[in-house]
Parts: sequence; C-alpha cells; structure tokens
Amino acid sequence: MKKYVIISNDIRNKILKGEYIANQRLPFEKDLCIQYESSKMTIKKAVDILVTEGLIIKRRGSGTFVKDLNPEEIERIAMANQFRGTTALYSDKKVFSKILNFSIVTVPEQAAKKLNLSEDTFVYDICRVRYVDDKPIVIEKMYMPIDLIPGIKEKNIKGSIYEYIENELHLKIQSAHRTVSVRKATDSEAEELELEEGDPVAIAEQVGYLDTGNTFEFSTSIHRYDEFSVEMVLTRD
Repeated sequence: MKKYVIISNDIRNKILKGEYIANQRLPFEKDLCIQYESSKMTIKKAVDILVTEGLIIKRRGSGTFVKDLNPEEIERIAMANQFRGTTALYSDKKVFSKILNFSIVTVPEQAAKKLNLSEDTFVYDICRVRYVDDKPIVIEKMYMPIDLIPGIKEKNIKGSIYEYIENELHLKIQSAHRTVSVRKATDSEAEELELEEGDPVAIAEQVGYLDTGNTFEFSTSIHRYDEFSVEMVLTRD
C-alpha cells in the first residue's frame, strides 16, 4: 500500500473516531511530515484524498480543517470506510493474513443465488484469518466471480483485496447489504481465533456491489466477540 494512502487512512480513522473534531485544524504540513516521516509531496497527496472525499477543507492562509459534517455525510464516509477493509481500518497497526484456502471452484448454490450467477460459473473460493498486531481478529470466507474480478493472486489475499479491486482493476465498490448475528464459535473457529470453548463470535454476512450494479462479493466473516462493533448513524425526519 502506498505511503500516502496509509497516511490518509490514518487521518480519516482519527476523524471518524473523534480524535480530530469538527472545525479543528489539522497539524501543519511540516508537522505531518515529521509525524509520518514523509515528504511534503506524500503528505499533500494524503490530504488531497481527504479533501476530495469531503472530509476536510483547506482555508487559504489558515490551514486545513476538519469539515463540520451533517449526519448523512458522516454515514456516507463511515460506510465507505468499511469497504477499505481491515488493512485501512487498522492503518497504524501491522495487518497480515493467514490463508486457509485459495482456489477456483464452481459457484456453490447459496453463493450463486447471492451473486446472481448461473450454477456453472467459476468463482474464487477464499478463506483467510486476518491478524492485527499478531492477534487473530476475524475469519473471512468469500466468493468472487473470476470474470468480474480477474487476476487475484496470493499476494492480494495476504494483503488487501479491496485495494486490489479499486487501485489495480480500477473498479469502484459502491455498497453492501450486511446481516449481523451472534452465536457460539465452533471448535475450529475458536482454535483459529484463539478463543475459549463456548466463546461467542459475531457473524457478518455480506453481499457487495460495484457502482455498475454488479454483485462482486458474497462473504461471511466470523469475528472475535471482543474485536467487533457495529457503528450506525440514526436520523430523524
């Protein structure tokens, strides 16, 4: 992942977590250079990403400030941040994957229905455990059509698949339908996630869509109970 993307992810996360609040001025460019050990050009690229997203604004002669967002804008940005994946959400930590399975198969019946595919279509069958600072936090099982998302390699599975889709294939991830439930971990899940027998896990089933309307992903994520939260913005008309 490019350094300016890592920096923009970190600043975005700090804004969404409230470490930088509305109308607060961000550190000066020279201070960000020192903080992130980066050049002025790298910082400028990172800041420009956040300006384009509408998260911060530049005021000539005054600096760069966090935009005072309305609830709809916060919801839009928070949702978009989910599609950057674990690597982006934990930009200040070491993130890596343990691959449990990476193969091409004929799409299973349930996945075919979710992905709107005929049952003779080939898909990637991916299963991996995501680690943050050497701690397993989630098991991800996903199916993706190979004709829509071509060229996935092991290095992408170990890193960020979403980054590959958007930065290498130049496709835009638009939205997802997600269902969250809770149950006890199976023995194999408890082993992979380093949980005790009978510990709960959160199950997030998701169908992802590109901005073209195509369904590109059907996934099931099994999260450690102590590393999962759902953030929503509720508005009243």
